[in-house]
Amino acid sequence: MAGKTEVISELNRKNMEAAMRLAQMSIENSQRVMALQNELARELFNDGVENARAQSGAQDPQVVMRLRAEYAQETARKMMAVAQQVAEIGNDARLAFSRMLTEQLASGSQEMADAFQGFFKSLPGQNPNMLEMMQQAMATANNAFEQIAKATTASFTGMGEMAHKGTAKKK
Repeated sequence: MAGKTEVISELNRKNMEAAMRLAQMSIENSQRVMALQNELARELFNDGVENARAQSGAQDPQVVMRLRAEYAQETARKMMAVAQQVAEIGNDARLAFSRMLTEQLASGSQEMADAFQGFFKSLPGQNPNMLEMMQQAMATANNAFEQIAKATTASFTGMGEMAHKGTAKKK
């Protein structure tokens, strides 16, 4: 029984380490996004003050309209650039999470299978097909996760490319 307890304890330890890595990754990505947002807010504030000064000094209404249009275009460009960077951070985070989860599932699958095998063997009147069904369920879950990860990556890569094209057109 001690062997089973040790296997389960090891699985729990690995899961806790993975959760801690995920939490750290989440904190770091949140900090990166907040830094981008803070920088954008500072730039937009400074640009707004500068634009207001330029408009207040302009005598010609055509110049005022041109300054407003330039300010609006520059603001939109900066906001799109930051949105693209945030999307890239999110995509990178999803890829890292996908890799981490895949590694966790791959390394834990055999340990989990061994733990289940030991558990099922110790049950009175065990069903020999039970372990096989559990392994098939785990393999199906792993395959489903891989498909979801691929689809998510493709989707967010496409969104990032569309945002990049939109930003490039405005330049």
